[in-house]
Amino acid sequence: MTKSEILIGLAIALFVGVVLSPFASPWPDGLEKVAEDHGFIEKAHEESATPEIIPDYAMPGIQSEKLATAAAGFIGTLILYFGGYGLAYLLKTAKARTNPENTPHET
Repeated sequence: MTKSEILIGLAIALFVGVVLSPFASPWPDGLEKVAEDHGFIEKAHEESATPEIIPDYAMPGIQSEKLATAAAGFIGTLILYFGGYGLAYLLKTAKARTNPENTPHET
């Protein structure tokens, strides 16, 4: 993949995360719906196993719901992009270390 293709992909992902995410369905997802139907949703909210970076897909401290969702989409997209890019870089360098014949030789 070329650098421009990667940047175009990031731009599309940011567009979806920022522009389209505020229009996502307000209804709960399947797991949350089952938890509500069977009466254990409160227990799930009380005992979160991991800290929430962006709770309920909205940036805390932003009053406008649509703007808070757009900001969460922007931050979330960047976190995933750089996390994925970093992981790909680590895997590529690990593969190069274990497979030195694939790396260019100096002459």
